[in-house]
Amino acid sequence: MAARSNNIATLLFVITVIFLVTLSNVAEGYNNLLLRDCKPRCTYRCSATSHKKPCMLYCQKCCAKCRCVPAGVYGNKQTCPCYNNWKTQEGRPKCP
Repeated sequence: MAARSNNIATLLFVITVIFLVTLSNVAEGYNNLLLRDCKPRCTYRCSATSHKKPCMLYCQKCCAKCRCVPAGVYGNKQTCPCYNNWKTQEGRPKCP
């Protein structure tokens, strides 16, 4: 009987840990991307602009450095601080 309750407690603990890890990954947005994931994420990020070529250039450069692309086609940069805080020499945002 005690062994069975230990097994149930262990199973619940494992399920809880898996749930928390999954939840933390969702909350972080697209952080910790692999390099191969940058192009598809940037293609979507730049899909609404009329300046696709420079958008893709800078998005992929930012993704390679930050391993992150904010969700959506505009805004949401707070989900990716490195991407949000990288500025040009003039102080404007470098990443689209």
